[in-house]
Parts: sequence; structure tokens; C-alpha cells
Amino acid sequence: MNFLSDNTSGASPNILKAIVESNDGDQSPYGGDIWTKRAEAAIADVFGCDVAVFFVTTGTVSNALAVSAISPPSRAVFCHDNAHLIDSECGAPEFFTNGGKLVGIAGPAGKMDPQALASRLQQFPPDVARQVQPGALSISQATESGTVYRPSEIRSIADLAHDAGMSVHMDGARFANAVAALDTAPAEITWKAGIDVLSLGATKNGALACEAIVFFDMSKAADFAFRRKKGGQTLSKGRFLGAQMTAYLADDHWLDLARHANRAAGRLAARLAEMPTVRLPWATEANVVFATLPRGMDAALRAAGARYHLWDAKCLLPADRPADDEVLVRFICSFGTADADIDRLTDLIRQYSA
Repeated sequence: MNFLSDNTSGASPNILKAIVESNDGDQSPYGGDIWTKRAEAAIADVFGCDVAVFFVTTGTVSNALAVSAISPPSRAVFCHDNAHLIDSECGAPEFFTNGGKLVGIAGPAGKMDPQALASRLQQFPPDVARQVQPGALSISQATESGTVYRPSEIRSIADLAHDAGMSVHMDGARFANAVAALDTAPAEITWKAGIDVLSLGATKNGALACEAIVFFDMSKAADFAFRRKKGGQTLSKGRFLGAQMTAYLADDHWLDLARHANRAAGRLAARLAEMPTVRLPWATEANVVFATLPRGMDAALRAAGARYHLWDAKCLLPADRPADDEVLVRFICSFGTADADIDRLTDLIRQYSA
């Protein structure tokens, strides 16, 4: 009953097999190998356009380096006020942007509110040395709340950002889950909707350690090879990153893995919705489930071995926040989540509710 994170599962057997296969023979180092070239071509095929692709090992460095490439030093980087970029990157975005100021924008269920963004941008007037100037905007797909942006929602935010002279980044740590949930072409929620650069995550969804920074605005990638090297992310044996991404995308394996995780989360959410003492603050769309539980139930679940995170209720509207005798919790399902674990967890909740 481990629902702490989609990082708790291991790697997909398909990806592990590809790593072993890529180990045979000699290959050019630093991304000059055939596996990296195959992966680059696969990503271009997935998005249906020319792209510049750079592989790295972690989501944190993927986000931070990507944002640094589109935001001039010491400018404002706008993101949702619950975004991973602002809450969970240990200052890496500020470090790599040479002092960029992260500015949180409110919005329900993890989605940035375009009106809130427009209002906030008015507080950063041009040529006034009171505030830093806008540099870039970042959104998460899927969001930290497990919700997903529709193409029109992305376009409305991206248009505001572009009108303000900013480029737009997408944190796609759970991009596969969003694509699977929307059942849409990846292009529809990236470059066609105004995204300039994507951090395409694979690690949470079955890779060993592999993320891709994908530039749709290729002019922003002109010096990125140097930026990645300075960040310590130019792997000498880059073949092992290329092999992971090649296997990840082959035959829609990435979407199969994400669909499993999404189905598991949907099963969990449906069962929780049946419990009279449990409240779900919003519909589950990807592989993350939030729920408000009685404190006594939380204690009983943990005593029985269930693992999940308590969550800060700041992500909820005031009317939806837990009472004193309740807690907000987050459950995450992965490509490895078993129905038996969901059934055991929900059976325990049902017993407590009886």
C-alpha cells in the first residue's frame, strides 16, 4: 500500500532491456551515439515537428535549465503558486537563472488562472525599476493537483505570456499521464498551444533516470549545449539516456504505462468517493488523488502500513479546507500500482467508516 509517489516504482522491464542492449560495443560519447540519435528522432516524430532535444538525468535540472534558457538573468519567472518549480526544487530555478524571481500565480485545482496572471502582470510595468521584469512562464502538465490543462486553457495562458514578451515552459514530469488522460496528440498541448520548451519526464513513468528538454522554439536552444555542460548534465556515456528514451517511446510504451497509472488512480478515486467520511476536492484526471480524511482514519491507515503524504491545505479553496479533526492527503499511483493494494487500502477505509 505504497502511494507516496510514482518514484517509488522501479523501472519498466522494456527500458531496462534497452539499457542492457545499448551496453554492447563502442559508441561515441557525449550524445554522439546511435541511441541518442534514435531518441531525438522519436521525440520529433511524437510531436510532429522539428525540435532540439537535450537529455538530462533529473526533473529538477530539466526544469531549471529549461527555464534558464528562456528567461534572461534575474527576471521574473511566473508559475502556479503550488508548482513544483516554486515548492520543491530547492532553489535550483533561482540558481540556474542567476537570481530569477519566482512569482506564484493562484488558481483552483493546481491550474493557473489566466485572470490572476493578467492581474499580476500589471504589477510588473516595463521600465520601472521597482520590480524585476517578466522573464518566463512555466505551467505543469499534469499539475501538482493531478488535474490536466486542455489545449484552450494552455493557449489562453501562453497568449498572455507571449504578449508580455515571455517564453513559455511546460513542466512535463507527468506529461504522459496528461496525454493519456486527454487522449490527444502531444502536439495539441505543446507547440500548437503556444509552448516554447517542454521538460519531458520519463523517470516517474518507468525510466531509470531520464528526462528530455525539448525546444519547439529552436532559437532558444542556440547555446543550450554549453548551458547543459555547465550544469554538469552532459553525460559521457549518453547512450544510456538515449536508450531509455527510445524504449520509453517505442510502440506507445510511455502511454501504456501512463494509462495503467491513470486507471489505478481512477479506481482508487471511485472507491474513495463511495465513503461517507471521505471528501475529494476535485475530480481525479491523471494519476494523483487528493482526499480529506478524518484524523482517526489517517492514523489507522498508517498503523496498518499504508504510505502516502499529508498535504498542505493551501492548495484548497478556504471553504474546502479540512476541519480541525481532518487532514488532506495525497495518493499517487504509478505504472506498477496493483489493484490488490488499492482494494486493501479502500477496504481498510470502509472498515473505519462502518
